[in-house]
Amino acid sequence: MTKRYIPNPDQQPDLIAEASAEYTITPEQEAEKERYRERLRLHLKDPAFRQIEGFPLGEDDAILALSDPPYYTACPNPFLGEIIEKWQAERAALRKEMGLPVGSALAADEAAEGYQREPFAADVSEGKNDPIYNAHSYHTKVPHKAIMRYILHYTDPGDIVLDGFCGTGMTGVAAQLCGDKKTVESLGYTVDKKGYVVASPGDEQPISRLGARKAVLVDLSPAATFIAYNYNTPVDAKAFEREARRIIKEVEEECGWMYETWHPHCDDPKRVKGKINYMIWSDILTCPQCNTEMVFWNVAMDRVKGNVRESWECPNCGTRLAKSPARDGGLLKAERSLLTSFDPDLGQVTRHVKQAPVLINYSVGKERCEKHPDKEDLALVGKIETSHSTYPFPIFPMMLIGEEWGDTWRAGVHAGITHTHHFYTPRNLILLSTIWSKIRAADEKQKRILYFLCQSLAMGYTKLNRYGATHFSQVNRNLSGTLYVSSLTTEVSLQYAFAGKLSRLYKAFNSLHLDSRSACVSTQSASEGRLILDNTVDYIFIDPPFGSNLMYSELNFLWEVWLGVITSTNTEAIMNVKQHKGLPEYQFLMESCFVNFICFLKPGHWMTVEFHNSQNAIWNAIQEAILRAGFMIADVRTLDKQGGTFKQITSTAAVKQDLIISAYKPRAEFEQRFLAEGGSVQGAWDFIRQHLEQLPIPALDDGVMETLAERQGYLLYDRMVAFHIQRGLSVPLSAAEFYAGLPQRFLDRDGMYFTPSQAAEYDKRRLGAQKVEQLALFVSDEKSALQWLRQELNPESGGGPQTYQDLQPKFIRELHQARHEALPELRTILEQNFLQDAQERWYVPNPERQADLDALRQKTLLREFAEYCLGKGKLKVFRSEAVRAGFHQAWDVRDFTTILKVAERLPESVLQENQQLLMYVHNAQLLAEKGPRQERLF
Repeated sequence: MTKRYIPNPDQQPDLIAEASAEYTITPEQEAEKERYRERLRLHLKDPAFRQIEGFPLGEDDAILALSDPPYYTACPNPFLGEIIEKWQAERAALRKEMGLPVGSALAADEAAEGYQREPFAADVSEGKNDPIYNAHSYHTKVPHKAIMRYILHYTDPGDIVLDGFCGTGMTGVAAQLCGDKKTVESLGYTVDKKGYVVASPGDEQPISRLGARKAVLVDLSPAATFIAYNYNTPVDAKAFEREARRIIKEVEEECGWMYETWHPHCDDPKRVKGKINYMIWSDILTCPQCNTEMVFWNVAMDRVKGNVRESWECPNCGTRLAKSPARDGGLLKAERSLLTSFDPDLGQVTRHVKQAPVLINYSVGKERCEKHPDKEDLALVGKIETSHSTYPFPIFPMMLIGEEWGDTWRAGVHAGITHTHHFYTPRNLILLSTIWSKIRAADEKQKRILYFLCQSLAMGYTKLNRYGATHFSQVNRNLSGTLYVSSLTTEVSLQYAFAGKLSRLYKAFNSLHLDSRSACVSTQSASEGRLILDNTVDYIFIDPPFGSNLMYSELNFLWEVWLGVITSTNTEAIMNVKQHKGLPEYQFLMESCFVNFICFLKPGHWMTVEFHNSQNAIWNAIQEAILRAGFMIADVRTLDKQGGTFKQITSTAAVKQDLIISAYKPRAEFEQRFLAEGGSVQGAWDFIRQHLEQLPIPALDDGVMETLAERQGYLLYDRMVAFHIQRGLSVPLSAAEFYAGLPQRFLDRDGMYFTPSQAAEYDKRRLGAQKVEQLALFVSDEKSALQWLRQELNPESGGGPQTYQDLQPKFIRELHQARHEALPELRTILEQNFLQDAQERWYVPNPERQADLDALRQKTLLREFAEYCLGKGKLKVFRSEAVRAGFHQAWDVRDFTTILKVAERLPESVLQENQQLLMYVHNAQLLAEKGPRQERLF
């Protein structure tokens, strides 16, 4: 059970005020808000409160300035518990009104409510052209319309949805818009007169019910939660636009002179003033051969083709140069020239990359023009560089270790960039500080949404903007997921970036009709469990960080220094060299988050995890973390982008596309009974029964019946073993006993197993099928070889008895053997696992004969494992199935030392990419350190 943060007695809650549906706030509501603000101020003074994991870096005043309690705080939200209690009461009343069964308000009473859902997968890229999605950029986000499909499938109106890595808060938007008929029907669904959501008119079976859901949005990053808050809070779009245009006008009056140029040039007698849209700056490079300086734009830019030449000649000595020459290309590297100058903001001499303005894009009236900077333009640049902003701006050191301030740091690219203000030109630093200061003095009711607007523009005014080509739409782009500073940067003006962004935000907010009481935002680590009550969340949707894909704290830093509240990186779940976090640390942090999620989630309910990382080790770490927390994975699918369909994942090597992981929390009654029995044979079969009940019935698509790998014997056995190992229990059934008992207790259909009621439904669908889908498998080790052979030799899977000569060429085609794998010859695998008929055709034996074969094979595997136990040094080639069999036997006799000893001999990459071996090793480590344990979670 998770612990809950308990505030001081004098901070006990008042009733949460009912927020007005209108944009105007009454004096009573304003007073209520002020009371919450005062309560938050008291919490911030409490040392225990600041010990909550993920508490951001920032002064009390900065946190209070951003926060809008009780539904949003720029720190851990101390009001989460009381808000959820209120939502639970509202949910019970709503379910009663709709005629739905009602469990106890704060108990894990899924049986009383009859909750039952199958796993679900939908395209997570749907809706990327929506104005809401495009209103504010972020490193990664799932469109709200894609998330709506999941929420509609798994929840009812009034249910509580959790997103523990909320980012921009699209899950909250999706949860609320499930109550908007127009948006729901834009997904292709139909809403009938009674409020039922159906796939198409006339369908008898509804998908869901129309009605808003509640959302708990958690993220470690203050920048992310601030975006999430603004997306999920009602905005008076017209008042916002009016106030924004007033500020633009004031800033234009103060800063407009910095963005003027003469047309066509300063010496023309008919010259007129033009307004600069953007100015392109180019690095100055040095030839390593003769030390001649050259403007990168002049020597490398091909404006006719709209690209940068890979190499060029030094204008002085003719040496062939390149920015990043190939090692064997015969080219020399042109280095960036560095300039030494005095930084008045730091009060010290600094060295930075030397740059020169090379092109100005400007407008005269409605005409857009370009020119090279003339002497007046250069004089203006000089004047600005000696000016200083009259408004404050953040000067935060980027430096963490030596001159390298994080994993996004790159030598050369970030030369001289040691503080946040170095990411801006002097002109745009003056501009942005002016905008920010004007917002501080703006109407309090509009201040946060104006900060949101300014935050969305902050990156656009940095040197991260690359010049991509001559096309106007390509000049204002940064390299996503990095802090890369190009050799050609674009310095944009106020109007160029501000006007378009304001228009997009107005369009987005004008289309949103939200309730400020339906989303609660908390800035904290998902590994912190003291603020959310156990068994209160109805569904979890997360798109978590995956390994070293994105360094969120570093990428958000330039936003957060302006907000004044910065991410605490201690519990950031990433792989990061500078933070000393590798794969084990990443997996530990992710497991800590999943442990909390399973506590918050109601038994029998679901969690959806979107996964996008091409590394097998990360994929296995995520699966291991999910299982170790106590979840059961019921389905894993990937979107076939070309065909627009979802395919099952049958191999841990197939992670090149986005995956959708569907996992559930075992039902409370089963979990309690299972633990009381202490890992009995009956408990193992009870697990299979409840697991099968959670799995979907295979679908019929265009005459082809789907084959679900999760319903096949080998994967059911793996799930049963994992369920016991993760709970520190011995496995009561051998593989032979399991495979023999499976068809005695459950019904076999086309190589898949079902409960009786499920089999009846499958049989109905099967009548309309012309054939059953054959799962695509490739062979990498002995286990996958056995799966492939069983599929080839089983008539129910579309195969049948075959000779060695029939199998061998097909086997070779599918073979992708891992380097470390000592894979037996095909004939040996056949002799140890299958039988031959009179025609010398190999076939799948019946359960009785299979048990005998498995026993003989097990002896062979354990003999090989014994050899691994006696040797020393790293194993270069070994039989993975022998290691698995040995680990299994050692686990059953609680010989954790042997597991850890052999694990030391295995290559680290093998453990990272073999989920089952990793499972044994991690749990053996835990029990070897702490001794026998009680169940951790329930």
